[in-house]
Amino acid sequence: MNKQLQEIFFQLLRIGLWRKGQLIITKPLDEQDWSQIYAFAISHTVEGIIYESFEFLDNEHIPPQSLRLKWAVRIDQIERHNSQMNAVIASQYKSFSEIGLSPILQKGQGVAQYYTNPLHRICGDIDWHFEDNGYAKARSYIKDKGLDVQDTKSFSLHYSWQGQFIEHHKQLFDLRSPLIQRYLRSTAKRYRSKQGNLIIGDVSVRILAPELQLFQVNSHILKHLITFGMGLRQFCDSARLYAYYSDRIEPKALKEIYQKTGILKWTHLLHQILVDYLGLPKSQIPFEYPKSTNATWMLEEIWHGGNFGYYDARYADGKVNNLISIHPDGAKRLWRNFKRYFPYAPQEAIFFPIMHFYSKFLGIDRD
Repeated sequence: MNKQLQEIFFQLLRIGLWRKGQLIITKPLDEQDWSQIYAFAISHTVEGIIYESFEFLDNEHIPPQSLRLKWAVRIDQIERHNSQMNAVIASQYKSFSEIGLSPILQKGQGVAQYYTNPLHRICGDIDWHFEDNGYAKARSYIKDKGLDVQDTKSFSLHYSWQGQFIEHHKQLFDLRSPLIQRYLRSTAKRYRSKQGNLIIGDVSVRILAPELQLFQVNSHILKHLITFGMGLRQFCDSARLYAYYSDRIEPKALKEIYQKTGILKWTHLLHQILVDYLGLPKSQIPFEYPKSTNATWMLEEIWHGGNFGYYDARYADGKVNNLISIHPDGAKRLWRNFKRYFPYAPQEAIFFPIMHFYSKFLGIDRD
């Protein structure tokens, strides 16, 4: 996609994300242009967001009818999937509550509720975190039900429940440096009194305190950028959360969390992308980023990689080593991303690959 069409893509993304604005172009897009936009929207899992922009476009600027119909069918599928997922979240939360657990809903459908139309945000799975010894109790409960539980890397497990992919996470945050784990645990405890609730279905589901929800979503983005990549959907999540919580968080406290976990410099890059490319008002960023901040290189990596780095055509012909990753040229990509992100989040750049492989081979629960 050329630079001009890329800019139009971001215009459409901003219009859909905030549900306002108008498309400014010199001539209408042709069918080939729209096909490229559709393909890139899918690769970044933001087709639901861009679909929201169509009602703000003049008649001469809307996609061809055949593509609109194809797009509408896809949106209908996304809506149905999200509705089913919400029903499972409500059902599971009730089930866990009945055995004395109160899990925290992470990312995904929890973040979707801050969109104008939550059903148009694509969500791949349901993520739960269990405080104290809840993870072990929930694991036993699921296994006792006869479900096929797979203990996986990153100190997690997954299984299928009523047709939905479910993950449980031992650790609340995706940062892996052992130097900050005590601080992360103490911070999570300190913010327990600020935890909130979302109504999903007819059930009140627990979520993190605003500062920690932002920190969790953003550190999750960093985790994937350090490895193989992250698409634009999660950046939209971050923008929507900042917009919603801008007057409900303590900016100094949030900045301190970023600083003490060693990712503040990287957070400045993130904030610039949210403002310059996704249209988040600068006033809704909790603290200023330096004028010298230049996130252009990071946006380029995000753009090429797509959702979790699966769409990066630069590595399409690379060899796959399953011991490292299912991504082509996995070792080369890890090394390149280490060099890119070390200046901005050195602890994570060093320790994440180490802990990733530890959790993959040695840190998995075994009965």
